[in-house]
Amino acid sequence: MKKIYIAGLVAVISTTCFADGNRLPATIPPVVKQECASCHTLYPPAFLPIESWKRIMTGLEKHYGTDASVDAQSNLVITQWLTQYGGTYKRVSGSPPHDRITNSAWFIKKHNGIAAGTWKNPKVKSAANCTACHTRANEGVYDDESIVLPK
Repeated sequence: MKKIYIAGLVAVISTTCFADGNRLPATIPPVVKQECASCHTLYPPAFLPIESWKRIMTGLEKHYGTDASVDAQSNLVITQWLTQYGGTYKRVSGSPPHDRITNSAWFIKKHNGIAAGTWKNPKVKSAANCTACHTRANEGVYDDESIVLPK
């Protein structure tokens, strides 16, 4: 009975927080879109554990080779949003090396069959460029139907 209750609770939380299989939470603070999505894909917080997001947000002056510093209030709002939804993707099991989504075990397994040449394609450039293949990534949709490999 306890397992059924927990499964039901997870289903309710998932449908409340995430819209239509969307990996992004239904509510995204404007500062998140402004500060994060202006430089790269708006990665779903679910794709990294909370600990990774905390480290990323405390090291923005060295954010993967770029100074992505934000004011204290923006940092607080972004960090709260990331940690509220962090690590909720069913395959997230721990912090990947360098807190990179592309270094996580689930990402590597999911992209196992991608040819090396695809990653070198100038339209793709790197595994972190989700929108190159997942045409609806900025909406949080990563389903197989939205994949188009660049030519």
